[in-house]
Amino acid sequence: MPRTAKKPTEKTSGATVGYEAQLWQMADALRGSMDAAEYKHVCLGLLFLKYISDAFEEKHAALLAEQAQCVFRRR
Repeated sequence: MPRTAKKPTEKTSGATVGYEAQLWQMADALRGSMDAAEYKHVCLGLLFLKYISDAFEEKHAALLAEQAQCVFRRR
């Protein structure tokens, strides 16, 4: 069943404030008429990419710190 788009002036949940409400509206707009069962694949893929990106950044920072420490020891 296609989902109806919310009007921009329609209020969202009281739990969201500021940018969260705007992100929610953008996600609804991107979803369009896609069924929730299909949309979960998009969301899960994006969550996985976020996880991988965060893990990469953490490892990269650790390697840079280790490299800096090794260079400091040589002097």
